[in-house]
Amino acid sequence: MARSCSARLHGDAAAFSAALRSLLNNPQFSDVTFVVGRERREVFAHRCVLACRCQAFRGMLSAAGGPAPRAPLVLGNVQPDVFLAVIEFLYTNCVTLDSHIALEVLTSSVEYGLQELCKLCVEFIKETLSVEQVCEALQAAVTYGQGDLQQHCLAFIEDCTAAVVRTRGFQELSDAVLARVLRSDRLAVDELELVQAVREWAHVSSAVLERPVPEVAALPVRELRLPLLAPSELATLESHNQRDLLIPAESITAAWRCHALRRGSGVPARLCRPRRGTRPREHHRHLDPHGK
Repeated sequence: MARSCSARLHGDAAAFSAALRSLLNNPQFSDVTFVVGRERREVFAHRCVLACRCQAFRGMLSAAGGPAPRAPLVLGNVQPDVFLAVIEFLYTNCVTLDSHIALEVLTSSVEYGLQELCKLCVEFIKETLSVEQVCEALQAAVTYGQGDLQQHCLAFIEDCTAAVVRTRGFQELSDAVLARVLRSDRLAVDELELVQAVREWAHVSSAVLERPVPEVAALPVRELRLPLLAPSELATLESHNQRDLLIPAESITAAWRCHALRRGSGVPARLCRPRRGTRPREHHRHLDPHGK
């Protein structure tokens, strides 16, 4: 008796991909229409493709079924180019990204549960990271639990701190994410510049959130290393602080005590550690808990 044999043979993958790509946003044979973004742009798709590739779309399309299966589905909170990138991935398992949409495509990939697309977005963002976008990328990484991207963004910020603190993205960080950045010993900027950057951030956040400066800044201010400042710098800081009360009086008092006692007594050790970019001051040797 002849033995039965079987095998899975593969045709031309490029031709198959090109054929599916030809269906992208093609009204021919389309059986579902999306109205996307503020522009109310029409995007055409095929239910069977969306449903088999994405559980979220399967649920959306099931809920939209019934007597009027071709009724448009309105997606007002996503940009058309972002939505089309998601659709491209669903049809071809590839995605075309640029720096203008990558973070929003990442957001959509999380929203729709598309883990593979999420990974592609993270890799693209890491490879194209810039001073202008790194804070926004870090905020997104924290929001969506992307640990690898978080570490990559933090390392980038540590290397380019002086430029990063002057960006709009820095001003838009949440208090928790800013505090996380300020915990780093490897920030390449002097503490005096960090204090000023946090003050500017706090005033922007206060205006946006309509809350007092001391309230919005409470978390990140705890990470400022005031004992590193020289007496003259600390005196100027104290004068500026009378205008907005950014820094609690007890924190400034503790910094003065370090100067008076010539040691970091009573202050958490991390607040006495110079960062990578800290300019040396004469009194720093007295703050080292391991110094003589």
